[in-house]
Amino acid sequence: MSLTKKTEGLASQQCIVPPRIALGVEYLGTPYCGWQYQHHALSVQQVLEEALAQVADQPVRVHCAGRTDAGVHAIEQVVHFETTAMRPERAWTLGVNAHLPDEVAVRWARPVASGFHARFSAVARHYRYLILRRPARSALWHRRAFWTHRALSVAPMREAAAALIGRHDFTSFRALACQAKSPVRTLRYLDLSERGDLLVLNVGADGFLHHMVRNLVGVLLAIGRGERPADWAAELLALRDRAHAGVTAPAHGLYLVRVDYPAAFGLPSAADDAGAAALGGDDLGFDGPGHDDRGPDENPPAML
Repeated sequence: MSLTKKTEGLASQQCIVPPRIALGVEYLGTPYCGWQYQHHALSVQQVLEEALAQVADQPVRVHCAGRTDAGVHAIEQVVHFETTAMRPERAWTLGVNAHLPDEVAVRWARPVASGFHARFSAVARHYRYLILRRPARSALWHRRAFWTHRALSVAPMREAAAALIGRHDFTSFRALACQAKSPVRTLRYLDLSERGDLLVLNVGADGFLHHMVRNLVGVLLAIGRGERPADWAAELLALRDRAHAGVTAPAHGLYLVRVDYPAAFGLPSAADDAGAAALGGDDLGFDGPGHDDRGPDENPPAML
């Protein structure tokens, strides 16, 4: 073979782009230090990458739609990874699940275009927070819902939530350690529904700040207990100061329900099934995708 042909062959090989795969991942966050890999404790990212490596027979690094804190759960986290391993979609679900702990499961796998990114291609994110209202604690809902024995008045909570809808500066509802360059987000909906002893809070936006959902819930809980008036939420929004905004709700009541992408990527949605319904229903109250115009360096993915 001539040197020219050999060089052309090497150049051709170097231009091959490894297949990119997207996964829908469900997990119970209780045993983990959160999504992101940590040296001192076990994370969801670590167990997923280790399971993928077993199937791919090579190291795999995944990128997620949004990092979740310790104790936060996911009905459908979306991740993507690149690999030179050629496997059927079944291998990326059933095969990977065979190597995962019981608290983590891959729900679906799809090949995606090289331009797809689990975080930057997302146009909206949806979360759910579960509040269990009853005199005695629950064994079955332990670490899966926030329990309160105190009565909550839902009407003022709904009134307060309505004042937060729209595009606002959510500085009062972000963690002090939040790294996002801009505190402005568009809250598409913030709904509360009662399902027996459960009070279900559904929220969707183009993006979220660090601890934003849990801080919103903390404010609404204070209003529901009668500790603050309904207009306190709007007052906090105008103050743009986290120091006045009260307590962050516990992590274990929070679920990442769904991440939306442009239809062109052809991703399924496993969120609207019986499992999602059991956690407060599948009606998210979302009337269409928003637009996430963040650049790669503008806002790090929030940890909710």
